[in-house]
Amino acid sequence: MAVYETDLPSVGRKFDLELSDGTFASVVIHHDGRCEVYRRQNREASGEKLLDLTGTEANKLGSILEGAYFESVTVEELTVPLGDAIIEWIEIPERSRFVGNTLRESELKSRTGTTIIAIQRGSETIANPAADFELAAGHVLVAIGTREEHAELTRLVYEES
Repeated sequence: MAVYETDLPSVGRKFDLELSDGTFASVVIHHDGRCEVYRRQNREASGEKLLDLTGTEANKLGSILEGAYFESVTVEELTVPLGDAIIEWIEIPERSRFVGNTLRESELKSRTGTTIIAIQRGSETIANPAADFELAAGHVLVAIGTREEHAELTRLVYEES
C-alpha cells in the first residue's frame, strides 16, 4: 500500500493513499489544521469530496482511526474462552424465508449448529428467546457457533422465500 506525499504551496500538504481496490484516498491538510478527504479513481483524477473537517474534528477522527478509542483485532488470531465458538450478529432481511416463522419452525439450531442466544428488536434485547418467538424483518439474531456454522446460518437467513 503506497502513500504519496505532495507539498501544496500556500495550502498545506496532500497525502494520497492507494487502497486495495486500486482507488485512492486523498487527504489535504491545510496549514490552519483543516482537513479535506477525497476518494479518487487515480492520483491524477479529481475526486469526490467525502469530508471537510475542522482541525479539531480531523484530530479526533485521526485518533479514532489510529485505535485510540477501540483497537480492532485480526479475527483469525482471536482467542476466546469459547474454544472454536464465536458470537455473531445477523440481521434478518425483509425477504428472508424465516420472516413470520417461530424459532422452532425455523429449525436454525438443527440446520446450522448455531444457538440463538438473544434477539435484538430495535433497542430491546430478548435474551434466551423462547422457541415460540416469531422472527421478523429487522430483528438481529445473536448466535453462538463456529465460523462454519455461522456461514451456514447467514446463507439460510439471507435465502429468499
